Amino acid sequence: MPKLLDLQFPAGCERLPEGFWSAVDVWIKKPHVLNKRLCGAKETEGETVGRESLQVLLEEPELSQTVLAFLTQEVSPEHQEPWSCTVRTIIPKVSCCGSNLHKELVVRDSQRQRVTFLPFEEDAEGRRSLKRCNIYQIQLVNQDCQNWAMELHVLTPDVWFSDGVVYPNLGWLSSDLLPKLLRWASECKTSEFKSTLSLLPLEKYSLTYQRLKDKYKAMVKVWPEVTDPEKFVYEDVAIATYLLVLWEEERAEKGLEDRQSFVDLGCGNGLLVHILTNEGHPGKGMDVRRRKIWHMYGPQTLLEEKAITPDESLSLAGTDWLIGNHSDELTPWIPVMAARSSYCCRYFVLPCCFFDFYGKYQRRQCQKSQYKEYIDFITEVSEKSGFNTEEDCLRIPSTKRVCLVGVSRNYLQSDKDQAEQRRVHYIQSRRAGSAAGVKGGVKGTTNNADMSERNRDSAVGTPRSGWGAGFRPRDKVETVRNCAALPRAFVEAVVLQVATVLLDMTAEGSHAGNWNPGDRVQTPGED
Repeated sequence: MPKLLDLQFPAGCERLPEGFWSAVDVWIKKPHVLNKRLCGAKETEGETVGRESLQVLLEEPELSQTVLAFLTQEVSPEHQEPWSCTVRTIIPKVSCCGSNLHKELVVRDSQRQRVTFLPFEEDAEGRRSLKRCNIYQIQLVNQDCQNWAMELHVLTPDVWFSDGVVYPNLGWLSSDLLPKLLRWASECKTSEFKSTLSLLPLEKYSLTYQRLKDKYKAMVKVWPEVTDPEKFVYEDVAIATYLLVLWEEERAEKGLEDRQSFVDLGCGNGLLVHILTNEGHPGKGMDVRRRKIWHMYGPQTLLEEKAITPDESLSLAGTDWLIGNHSDELTPWIPVMAARSSYCCRYFVLPCCFFDFYGKYQRRQCQKSQYKEYIDFITEVSEKSGFNTEEDCLRIPSTKRVCLVGVSRNYLQSDKDQAEQRRVHYIQSRRAGSAAGVKGGVKGTTNNADMSERNRDSAVGTPRSGWGAGFRPRDKVETVRNCAALPRAFVEAVVLQVATVLLDMTAEGSHAGNWNPGDRVQTPGED
């Protein structure tokens, strides 16, 4: 059998053979991590098959003998253990390869530590036809007691067909795929979060995303904000895609005809509201400060400039979904507001900056990353608010990609009064430990003295009364810091003048001809 490449593992690698199968699973389930022309893949449940069963699956007697020989090399038929067999559907990005899906039979052989990929085509009647040219195999080889290697085998390398998308050329398999698998198998890394788009059908997401991207990409050219247009436009397109597919699946599951309504709390530039509205969902966005781009959307996109406080004055009755997209100080309140709005209200939140109910979130566990700890905190808030909470990871150009979705409740509607009591008790327990609040228009700023005074004044709350007592929304006028309002030429002139003064000073112990380290200037009041 033609061996295309073998790579040696570092000596003393202790993660094998388990690490090999972990790496292979990444390639099978998340091929887009390596091949950027793919949207993803889905895999059927595995079934155990023997030689005869697989021969029936292959359906081509002459070809099946060749493939079976490829699968059973070095193992006599009587000693061959059953294989685990699944079907992988590879989903390319629509822009690369239309909407065509590609299927492979994935055969895992745990006895010989190898996995074989058998691409096939399927006609309308379900008959399979193997694509012999692109059959390949990855194998872990134990060369002696301590040394391991990973090998790449191809059944017919001379007729390998590369479409540049699903099947790159053989050089890519050798230069990119195998080295990456070897590194993944050697490392001891596990993700803190779920894989991307785990709650959605990938094919539908891919098609919808490409449609929306083509429809709204012109926004990049006319973006009037100071933020990066490509990042914000395509991020909001991806978030809108996620919600539209999620809501379409919900309508199909529950037999709903009307499109879900929504309110986006802290909507910022309002593009997400604009897209969801254009796609037929009634809703609106609210933010404490109007953005320049709002007037460009037209009257059909409803955007309100108002301070948002989580109390009875905020009317959300009849809203199907609450959205918190980087909603900062409102983030922990969104599950609470959704639960209190109505028993059927759901929510979607994409946490970013770390806020508690009444100020900045204070870390409590050093064993987790700060981001993971905060996601766990919002999950706890959601569950205390009465939701069965689901976590997913979006495919957006951001490091903060984990979203939480609350659809169903963990209590009966008849128990709503007891559920509200639990919510109140939980929020009060968080308030007791909070010493910081949110004030001003800059994300992450606090005013401890002011908020502590507010907390003392509202230390006791009752159900349905004073929901957000102690909460202070950010100011309408964004506070300018870090010399951002000063003319750039003036700032540069001051920096140059200070640097010149320091470099003109002769530091003690410096000698002519040596590098000039400059000196320091003592500020007034400094010891």
